[in-house]
Amino acid sequence: MLLKIKTSLRDAYARGYITNDFARLVKTRGENPPKRNKALSITDFKKLRNYVVQHPEDEFNVLVLLALETGMRRGELLAIRPESLYEYGIKVRHSISPTSDDTSLKTQNAKRDVSINKGVYELLRKIPVKENGYIFSFGGFKQSEQLAELLTELDIKKTTFHGLRDTHASFLFAQDIDIAYVSKRLGHINIQTTQNYYLELMPEKKHQQDADALNLLSAL
Repeated sequence: MLLKIKTSLRDAYARGYITNDFARLVKTRGENPPKRNKALSITDFKKLRNYVVQHPEDEFNVLVLLALETGMRRGELLAIRPESLYEYGIKVRHSISPTSDDTSLKTQNAKRDVSINKGVYELLRKIPVKENGYIFSFGGFKQSEQLAELLTELDIKKTTFHGLRDTHASFLFAQDIDIAYVSKRLGHINIQTTQNYYLELMPEKKHQQDADALNLLSAL
């Protein structure tokens, strides 16, 4: 909101509607809201993955599985068409938005090929293609609400649908996967973007590294 206000003020100054550019003086007060897109713990990640793998008859479960397995954005997942698939992977070329008919990707780097395992690939191929040519129903873009219901049912701490992307990235980091590979898989502009937004270790991994660090210090 602050960014939008400052942009509006600078635009008004540039057009001569106001005599001074005081956008830099505008400040925010209050508390930062808690992060909603939280990565699941490794335990909850496995619990959720096992459930959706065992219940592929619900199309939404396959969508959740893909989010966990690929780290793709919601719009990228909804834009999957039969021609997007290859053995075994997904060509990310488009993204569906709830506010625009534009199906362009978020950035040029978002154009990528994401590999998936054979089992996930076969589940995806079994979903009937919709009349609009896409594999998944858009579902009124209420995927986060659907996910919240599923997580409550499974007694898993809540996160948003985008939080599954964070979970995918965090899981790869926890397995010591090279950050350059993770960055490319997520479709980031550069490695710095990946470090800034996703280099948060899952709780179990952090606790393990904290213990390892203390053991090393104790040995000195």
